[in-house]
Amino acid sequence: MILTVLSAMAEPTRLEAMRILSDGSEHCVCELMKRLGATQSRMSRHMQVLKQAGLVTDRRDAQWVRYRLNPALPPELDAVVAAVFRAAQSQERSAA
Repeated sequence: MILTVLSAMAEPTRLEAMRILSDGSEHCVCELMKRLGATQSRMSRHMQVLKQAGLVTDRRDAQWVRYRLNPALPPELDAVVAAVFRAAQSQERSAA
C-alpha cells in the first residue's frame, strides 16, 4: 500500500492536487484544473489515480465532482503523506 501511495504522489500534478486538498476543504475538478493548468480529462485521470491509491474521496454534486483528502486514511499512510509534503517543501526551499 505504501508503494501505491508513493507512486501516486510521485507525479508533480498529483502532488500539487494533494497539497491543494490538504487545506481540508472539498475542491471541484474545475478548480483543480484552473489552479494546476490541466485539462479536464488529464485532471480526472490524475484524481482517479489518487482515489485508487486511497488518498482522496469524491462526491458528486450535480454535474461536478468534488474531491477531498481521505479522512479515513490509516495513520501510517497519513504519516507517509505528511513526510512527502515536508520533503517537497524542503526541496522547494533549497531550489529557491
